Amino acid sequence: MPEKRGTKALPPPERPRERCLRLGPEALSEAELIALLLGTGRAGEDVQDVARHILSHFGSLDALGRASAREIASLPGFGPARAALLQAALELGRRRAEEDAFTPEHKLGSHREVIAYLSPRLTRLKQETFLVLCLDNRSRLLKMETVSRGTLTSSLVHPREVFNVAIREGAAQIIAAHNHPSGDAEPSEEDLAITRRLEEAGRLIGIPLVDHVIIARGGSVSLRQLGVIRPG
Repeated sequence: MPEKRGTKALPPPERPRERCLRLGPEALSEAELIALLLGTGRAGEDVQDVARHILSHFGSLDALGRASAREIASLPGFGPARAALLQAALELGRRRAEEDAFTPEHKLGSHREVIAYLSPRLTRLKQETFLVLCLDNRSRLLKMETVSRGTLTSSLVHPREVFNVAIREGAAQIIAAHNHPSGDAEPSEEDLAITRRLEEAGRLIGIPLVDHVIIARGGSVSLRQLGVIRPG
């Protein structure tokens, strides 16, 4: 059938790359952002369908961010290279959010404030991570630093490593914190032993350990509130 006069063919839909360049990444949907990361679709593949499928499979970006590379790589349209690329992008976003959330002189005067501040960082981690928070004498945050990652033992969390950070930052006091990936915040015997060693070292050095909080998806505890750490 001959084409009617005066009609024009519709332009092809704008691809995510062009939309990103024209409008900025904030204008793209989550599926479009993932599709842009994945690049050109493979033979017979619609890369935006792949992106929509992975979002549907995990249900949320939070769940996707907690998925392992093996889980992602097993999905249709993925593989080790694409899984690693997606995880790298999610990790960059997480680190950017962490930098934005960190504010020097943020006051952490109670265990509730410490837990609220750290829970978004620690509950998503699959590996035990031990942090030291250096505070001034008004409980304002000077520096937060990771001391160790992995199953916590007295050899991994040594007072020397913790108080080197505190001395370097000129801390008047410190708070220790770590996560329990199991979801249960109940302190282990090793947690109690580490806390007592740090408390004793802090008293000798003159930089007291004011609390040690354990954070998990199922709840969080303050060892000071449990009476493990004695009031200064």
